[in-house]
Amino acid sequence: MTAATLTLRPATDADLPALARLMSGANPRHPVTPQTWAQEIAELRGHPLGLHFTQWLAEQDGQPVGTALTLHLAGMHHPDRYWAEVLVPPPHARRGVGGRLAATLEAHLQARGAREVLSGAYEDEPWALNFLTRRGFSETMRYFDNVLDMAEFDASAWAEESQLPDGLRAVSLAELMAQVGVDAAVTAFHAAFAEVREDVPRSGVATPLTLEVFRARLKGPQFFPEGILLAVTDAGEVVALSELRPNDSDPARLDTGLTGTRRAWRRRGLALALKLAALRLAGDMGIREVWTGNADTNLPMLALNERLGFCPRPAFIEMRWGGV
Repeated sequence: MTAATLTLRPATDADLPALARLMSGANPRHPVTPQTWAQEIAELRGHPLGLHFTQWLAEQDGQPVGTALTLHLAGMHHPDRYWAEVLVPPPHARRGVGGRLAATLEAHLQARGAREVLSGAYEDEPWALNFLTRRGFSETMRYFDNVLDMAEFDASAWAEESQLPDGLRAVSLAELMAQVGVDAAVTAFHAAFAEVREDVPRSGVATPLTLEVFRARLKGPQFFPEGILLAVTDAGEVVALSELRPNDSDPARLDTGLTGTRRAWRRRGLALALKLAALRLAGDMGIREVWTGNADTNLPMLALNERLGFCPRPAFIEMRWGGV
């Protein structure tokens, strides 16, 4: 491949199938379907903060070979902070595609006056880390994928830890919706979710999560109310949660969303009890693997996952250029 034969253009909604294939090929650990990516783009475009999003497609003789994207982070928003990615699957890598995409991306961010850019790569991809280092990026955090082989998980060994304290009951979001109505259930779920996520380790200050934005999050193809386990008081307050969501590309895999407990209710084993309920559900569904992700600074959750039998995979290294 030569640079003269490579063309770059802004991606359109018609390119979603090709974009999903490229993104999944470049990061097979976390594949994405056209439906899921379309939903994520829709959430960005419809966000009340007016988030920026742009994606490009690289083509060789009319065939998609790579993509680059940049966006404002909804969960950690600053108008001059951007997330950026260059994604080239192995068959097309090291042929100049990534360099051309990066140059286009850098020019776009420079024109927008970006003061901070976040990106990253896995620790077993030294070429990608070097690609970022050469462009002035340095490490900020590490995130571990932790994977549980359900064939190795024995729910009966956790009978005592599976029990919630008196005054609390474990229900799924689907069950809570049936009991109190959709609006009341989502409002109670949001109150807990919004508080718990504020304490999740990240490289910037968390943006408050409004109920409006939260409702939009529940409309995607990965919304699985039966897999959202909640600890609820007699008064109807949600005080802890553990989320499972389907993996669109692998029906035998479930991914973990947020797990945690509201501040006033911590150190009572609620998160562990709900996580165990989620894993029992996964076992009943015949799931092969459950994946979860944790920052290297989240020592309590890393220790909990290790106790449960989750095994760490190579870390994703978040890197930063500049700062706000």
